[in-house]
Amino acid sequence: MSQKSKRIKELFGYACTLTREQGVGAMASRAAGFCKRRFLGKKARYLPGKETLQAQRQDAAAQKFPTISILTPLYNTPENFLRPYIESVIGQTAPNWQLVLADASDADHAKVADIVREYAADEPRIVYTKIENKGISANTNAAAKLATGSYLALADHDDMLAPHAVYCAGRLLAETGADFVYSDEALFEKSPERPKVGHFKPDYAPEYLMAVNYICHLAVFKKELFEAVGGERPACDGAQDHDLFLRIIDEMQRRDPAAKPLHIPQVLYYWRVHAASTSSGTDAKPYVVAAAQKAVADHLAATGRRGTVEEGKFPGTCHIRWQIDEPQPLVSILIPNKDHIDDLEKCLHSLYAKTTYESFEVLVVENNSADPATFAYYKKLPQRYENARVITYNGGFNFSAINNFARRYAHGQYLLLLNNDVEVLNGDWLTQMVGECSQPGVGICGAMLYYPDDTVQHAGVVTGLGGYAGHSHKYHKRGGSGYMFRLATVQDYSAVTAACLLVRTAVYDAVHGLDEAFTVAFNDVDFCLRVRDAGWRIVWTPYAELYHYESKSRGSDEKDTTKKARFDAERERLYAQHGRDNILHDPYYSPSLSLDYEDFRESADLRNLK
Repeated sequence: MSQKSKRIKELFGYACTLTREQGVGAMASRAAGFCKRRFLGKKARYLPGKETLQAQRQDAAAQKFPTISILTPLYNTPENFLRPYIESVIGQTAPNWQLVLADASDADHAKVADIVREYAADEPRIVYTKIENKGISANTNAAAKLATGSYLALADHDDMLAPHAVYCAGRLLAETGADFVYSDEALFEKSPERPKVGHFKPDYAPEYLMAVNYICHLAVFKKELFEAVGGERPACDGAQDHDLFLRIIDEMQRRDPAAKPLHIPQVLYYWRVHAASTSSGTDAKPYVVAAAQKAVADHLAATGRRGTVEEGKFPGTCHIRWQIDEPQPLVSILIPNKDHIDDLEKCLHSLYAKTTYESFEVLVVENNSADPATFAYYKKLPQRYENARVITYNGGFNFSAINNFARRYAHGQYLLLLNNDVEVLNGDWLTQMVGECSQPGVGICGAMLYYPDDTVQHAGVVTGLGGYAGHSHKYHKRGGSGYMFRLATVQDYSAVTAACLLVRTAVYDAVHGLDEAFTVAFNDVDFCLRVRDAGWRIVWTPYAELYHYESKSRGSDEKDTTKKARFDAERERLYAQHGRDNILHDPYYSPSLSLDYEDFRESADLRNLK
């Protein structure tokens, strides 16, 4: 079946489920939103309507929002960029802003000062200073010295703010007293009313932030924190904002370990795409790569974490090779098996032939095999594979119960739940997973799984996809960067598949293992959500790669009415255990992205955006 046919089939199934559970009206509303976006154009699709903007102006006039000083270094700024930028700030629906412009333009661009003074003559909230050009960080720091707001924001001289940027940020800051908030953004070439693409971000995702500066614009943070960390560092010019965000968050968490930035799921910033902008790619500014690696390396040093920062799979991304304590912690690999010894042999052979991590044991969990050849294979297995043994589970197939049973016989500091129908691809896969799972606050690590045709089978689990849960970037071609590099960088997710799942044994025990009421489906999603609720993070890495010959040992649940009924019951149990709203609102997935597809496309109705 082709990728397109698979998507159509799965989408049709979701449509039927939505109609059955929420009625024809809900299905019609989703379909109408899709058709409107698909066929009636995308003009101003991220901007609130005029009525909303007017309501914000009236509300802001009665509120006491904190003042946000917007810092913008100027350097030979073209008039056709500078005027729209200044006017986008003046046109804000909330009055609690100050625009600080530090002008480092050369003598041939004196008109920059003339334009700014023209606007400043009528607008006292615009502050202007002429400075010597010492680079983006030093110039930003010069602007910060003139800021009078309790919060600072960073904006580039060639970009534009959405009209409700200050209102949305100010309102959240007033309601929460947050130290740091950030928003979604969009790229444009000529006008924000014709955006090229939106960058819809997750809530705070620390592992993702070390890999790439996904926060970017619009970021608003307390001036006091900016001063406490010494402002921006010229040594990181090119990735100065990435470096600043990491240091501010470190300072926040030094004061309060639970502190984190808050995400505003609104497009509040428009990033202009042109030849000299980093929005057109890091090739425009190659020094960004080295600066980003320094920023992350310094962050590791400041937080006492041990690892080597390398360039990631794509320019502008980082990858950390974590230092693992010696002796290597033991990993107990649990592999349920029923017959299918060809699959099991492929799995074990690849595991032992390729894996460079040395400290592991293998527990094959026999479950109701009927073929005499299987038991003959088991008899020879301990001699063929070092530290491998077979244990026997007596009971009907229940994936959760089988793994809970196997855990009793495991001696490792980590447990690796592994399907018998996977094949290891890269030698350091387990080293990468242990490195990630050993980091502070991380309880679980998942892997990149491919179908045999080299398309993605699993790159993290997003709850809410298809109404319940689905795999990120499913069917995407191998080797791509995915949405905002999310297919090519270490990521924070709400869940990962148990086809290849590494967990700290202490964490597994603390949440009492897998829930045996989930016999086949969603046991991994439920398990990860319980681990997440217990305060641990779930991480996925693209640097552990395996083939997954999905469901070979069980067959298709859809073709068996009994299995389908069981699947539907377990799906409903997921709602009952974790709440429908919690399932449909994954913090690591944006409410402006589709729940109908796995490829991070915009939602047909851009729900909740306006």
